[in-house]
Amino acid sequence: MEMSLAHHRRKQPLIVRQQLLDVAARLTMEHGMAAVTLDAVSGASGVSKGGLLHHFPTKNALLDALFESLLDRFDADINDRMREDPVPHGRFSRVYLRAVADLRESSDEAAHWAQVTVALLAEPRLRHRWRAWVQERTEEYVGTDSSVDAQIVRFAADGLWLADMLGSHDNGGDRHALIARLVELTNK
Repeated sequence: MEMSLAHHRRKQPLIVRQQLLDVAARLTMEHGMAAVTLDAVSGASGVSKGGLLHHFPTKNALLDALFESLLDRFDADINDRMREDPVPHGRFSRVYLRAVADLRESSDEAAHWAQVTVALLAEPRLRHRWRAWVQERTEEYVGTDSSVDAQIVRFAADGLWLADMLGSHDNGGDRHALIARLVELTNK
């Protein structure tokens, strides 16, 4: 009796898991949250439904993992940037602003991740997770980033992020001046 190729294929669960997350992200970006079904992800990824269910037993588990993956990447970017900024006062607010602003100007992949993140924030439990991340970071940097100016910068960064996602504002060359002015606020 001949075994199927699946039985001969080397198991690589981390690679398969990431492949499933990438497909779910692409489907969300291209067709919206409603398009992310277990059948659609299984079909588009080439992973059997059983293989998908092994990693993500429900759609919510898949979306939760996708959001956590995005948040982990964003958090790692923030941490990397924090290490490169030598001035403690306002550092988190500056770094958050730059990370958000760079989403628009960086690779297509980063822009896609940002769009997927906005779509995922429509889910209440994921929105709660985002709020928890913001609260954790705000509390962590209360000694350096609690001024009203630092808060204004973070709120402006959120507005910039939303405007970029919606394509609602094209401030062209003024964008760099806007970001520079906001960075100045973090030094007060």
